[in-house]
Amino acid sequence: MIAGLPPGPRAPATWQTLRWTARPLPYLQELKARYGDVFTMRVLREGPWVMVSDPELVKQVFTASPKVLHAGEGNQILEPLLGPRSILLLDEDKHMRQRKLMLPPFHGDRMERYGEVMRAAAEAEVERWPSGTVAPAWPRMQAITLEVILRAVFGVKDKAQLDPLREALGDLLDFAAGSPRTAILALGGPDRLRESKWFGFRDVMAHADELVLAEVARHRADPDIESRDDILSLLLQARDEDGAPMTDADLRDELMTLLMAGHETTATSLAWALERLARNPVAMERTVAEAADGGGPYTDAVIYETLRLRPVIPIVARKVKEPFELGDRTIPAGATITPSILLMHRRADVYPDPNAFRPERFLDNPPGTYTWIPFGGGVRRCIGASFALFEMRVVLSTILHRASVRAMESDPERVRRRAITLTPQHGARVVLAPR
Repeated sequence: MIAGLPPGPRAPATWQTLRWTARPLPYLQELKARYGDVFTMRVLREGPWVMVSDPELVKQVFTASPKVLHAGEGNQILEPLLGPRSILLLDEDKHMRQRKLMLPPFHGDRMERYGEVMRAAAEAEVERWPSGTVAPAWPRMQAITLEVILRAVFGVKDKAQLDPLREALGDLLDFAAGSPRTAILALGGPDRLRESKWFGFRDVMAHADELVLAEVARHRADPDIESRDDILSLLLQARDEDGAPMTDADLRDELMTLLMAGHETTATSLAWALERLARNPVAMERTVAEAADGGGPYTDAVIYETLRLRPVIPIVARKVKEPFELGDRTIPAGATITPSILLMHRRADVYPDPNAFRPERFLDNPPGTYTWIPFGGGVRRCIGASFALFEMRVVLSTILHRASVRAMESDPERVRRRAITLTPQHGARVVLAPR
């Protein structure tokens, strides 16, 4: 067993951070070609990152004891937005408590009821979409997924509450995910972002918190809450093993987590799906053929292939709490092991012709547990994965059933980093026309 960190570039952390931020995939591919499936990177304000893209080693990471590898600590940069009680930031017993409370609403028959909300949101957006002109699909997908969050998660239907909440959460999302102001503050770390009085972050956050907590209070006071099936109502009724409910602070942080994780990532994945389909006529034709029935095996394959080729998040992070055996090496405590979604999804030995968009590779061949990892894995796999996949299927089918979508340019859109997500450079510009 080799002790210590694996080899990696010796360039200053500032230079590595710039390259990682500007063009993550080419940089990681360059390092993999030089150092192999495991190498060490250094980025600003972080300890060493041990980048991993070997399936067996990723399996080791995802099946390791949650006492040894902490995912919550690896996500601390998100704390100013999500709050300290977010399931993404908790580890060990605290994480498992929240996970058990939050999982039930995302499974079972409730999905079909959420599907009605998803279809309605997609249909309404198609009606508003400028027909016959080149326009970015990504903002349209954001509008759809935000509406789904507001109605299916927050359970808001009354226009008097819906409009202010939509505006406040939209402002927060814009600030958090795309504002250069946030990037400037984030360079100083989570504490600086949380405490700064500059740029208006605290005001935007406070206004969103006020409306979210008002919605929690409104739900708590509803005498018919047991008949409601929105996710907030179900979380209010959830109890842990000791019979304790979630507090308002718990609910606020988990609602923000569902908003940030379930809105931005799904919207971006939908935009990428339309961008890929618009440039692949055969795949588009097969997907359209299933659209009238709400999607089918090929539509699912399109979604899997989109998430493989254009994952929204580039890595998974696990903070090492005690020396951890990874393959033939012992990784020291304090390092962060980062399974690389980007590199794993481009392995030619797992995905022949890895740079090609080929949905048929997933027909009769379900995604591998440790080789298809857009939602992470193990006990930390995204609790909203099934919800997100179902939403993508419903929205994609609804759009393609009601409208044709084509691209004006044959060249694919390049990947652009937007905070921690990887988005289409031009917002997935397409031309939509009613069928």
